[in-house]
Order: sequence, then C-alpha cells, then structure tokens
Amino acid sequence: QVQLVESGGGLVQAGGSLRLSCAASGRAFSSSYMGWFRQAPGNEREFVASISWNTGTTWADYADSVKGRFTISRDNAKRTVFLQMNSLKPQDTAVYYCAAVFGVLGTGLSDPDKYDYWGQGTQVTVSS
Repeated sequence: QVQLVESGGGLVQAGGSLRLSCAASGRAFSSSYMGWFRQAPGNEREFVASISWNTGTTWADYADSVKGRFTISRDNAKRTVFLQMNSLKPQDTAVYYCAAVFGVLGTGLSDPDKYDYWGQGTQVTVSS
C-alpha cells in the first residue's frame, strides 16, 4: 500500500508563487511514476504535470496551461515530489492532488484513471 500526503497549498495573489509537496510512504518511491492533478468546482480532474525516474534520468511532462510557469521535481531520498508554481493565475484555483502508479515507463501519463494511488488533496486559491 502507498500513502500520499500533500502540503503547501494556500491563498496567494495573482502573480505569486506556491510550492506543493507530496510525501510518499509504503513502496519503493524511486520506481514510482508521479503526477499532479487539479480539480476546480464543477470541473473534471485535470492533468497538471508528471515525472518519472530511471537510473538517474528524469522525465517530466506538463499540461499546456502550466508550461513555463510550473515545475515538477522529485527527491527520491526524501520520497517526495514537488510542484513549484509561479506566475499563478486565478484560473489555477483548484484542489491539487498527488498521484502515483508503479511499473510505468515514459512520460505524459495524463489520464487520472491510470494512477493507482491518490493523496487527499490540498487547496490552492489564487485571488485576482
């Protein structure tokens, strides 16, 4: 079993920054494919970014709406994945979820149904 716990959400003004963290426990973190998703009220859960790691090489992928503003990273020693969010916009307001799946290679796994484990979410609110 895998447990994911997000933190770092909050209220920020447009143009500001936040850094989300997702701490993982349970299985070998270095073999996990990690993703960030978000869901705003009335909307479906949408892909934000994903990251995988294999023998020292990291692959990251982003939704078009966050490219150039958000950066996903991971620290395998600390079993944590991060989402650095800069130049935040009101439309970034949502609950942000961390997700994990194992045994997947490559990049761009954007379908939430492909992930097996989810955190409880952390609220991000961007005021105009």
